[in-house]
Amino acid sequence: MATPEFIRTIRESAGHQLLYLPGVSAVVFDDEGRVLLGRRADNGRWAIIGGIPEPGEQPAAAVVREVHEETAVTCVAERVVLVQALQDPVTYPSGDICQFMDVCFRCRAVSGDARVNDEESLEVGWFSLDALPSMEEFAVTRIKLATADGPTWFEPAEGGH
Repeated sequence: MATPEFIRTIRESAGHQLLYLPGVSAVVFDDEGRVLLGRRADNGRWAIIGGIPEPGEQPAAAVVREVHEETAVTCVAERVVLVQALQDPVTYPSGDICQFMDVCFRCRAVSGDARVNDEESLEVGWFSLDALPSMEEFAVTRIKLATADGPTWFEPAEGGH
């Protein structure tokens, strides 16, 4: 994930220590019911699209921006799927440590051809739900919840995402 400028400014004085940050993630569906995924440049794993809201940016606007920045797909946020404080901090190759409060949205693609649109992804593509690549439980859980018709209670595994 590219580091936003405001985080780089904080890191100048905070160093690599743990930062607790807001995050957004998107489960984006097309008209065929396929889900949009990106293969992350930082770890090589397939994942749903996500990022960090800018100061003052609303979560739904941030997720729409992130999807477009990373994949060139324009989407609309339809509903919140899950709000979850992630249990495990993430340590990036730079040594920076972050822990996130994730707001995940179910989104609908409205235009654009999926392609790598920035340095954060190695590949992007649409996948049918019965042919998803190997992903972390974080993404699998959110995709499952996004396919449910209404609000769903989710109890995370002990110590997991």
